[in-house]
Amino acid sequence: MAAIMHSHRHRHFALVPAAGSGSRMGRETPKQYLPLLGEPLLRHTLRVLCQSPLIDRVFVVLSVGDPIWNTADWSALGDKLVPLYVGGASRADSVLNGLRAIRPQVADGDWILVHDAARPCLAPWHIDTLITTLDEDEVGGLLAVPVADTLKRSTRHGRVEATVARDSLWQAQTPQMFRYVMLRRALESAREVTDEASAIEAAGLHPRLVQGDTTNLKVTYPLDLHLAEWILSNREG
Repeated sequence: MAAIMHSHRHRHFALVPAAGSGSRMGRETPKQYLPLLGEPLLRHTLRVLCQSPLIDRVFVVLSVGDPIWNTADWSALGDKLVPLYVGGASRADSVLNGLRAIRPQVADGDWILVHDAARPCLAPWHIDTLITTLDEDEVGGLLAVPVADTLKRSTRHGRVEATVARDSLWQAQTPQMFRYVMLRRALESAREVTDEASAIEAAGLHPRLVQGDTTNLKVTYPLDLHLAEWILSNREG
């Protein structure tokens, strides 16, 4: 897949896959709807995207027949927010279905910022840094942080098999930002990936790593909710 360059301004759209069940949280309620500081977790995620002056529209991809979305009032997030009831069986399916659904509103060269529903601590400066760094990039890229911990590879029996050198290793975050047509073609060719950058890599391209920070955590386990609450309650500015 050839990389593409564009000289005139293209728009930026956020796409938030929010059709998952969040089974590792051990709750019946999907984790994107769990309470965080008195609001659904998803509201925190969507608010910072909707408030960014750099983002033109925010699409949230919900499961078909999502029974919870309409029980909350999302109007305070403004006119940018558009729900799409096209979620699929996997994250990649949901993102691809979302890309297909927004086709009439988006140009090939417009930027798509795919962001995890369960990263509610995204900050305005994360978005600003990503877009500023990548806006003229021929491929696109993602927020990430260098791995700080010593990594161990385990045996099948739960013992250390080897220590893995952490040099040049990064932990991927979101948003991940790529051109519409490039991302859609990549996902149509690589359906088993766990993030968008992997699909771009499978197409033979090299996404740029944009350093973020560890406050942009993903809520995966119950303790993560408490960490997210602490971050949001203690963040300045």
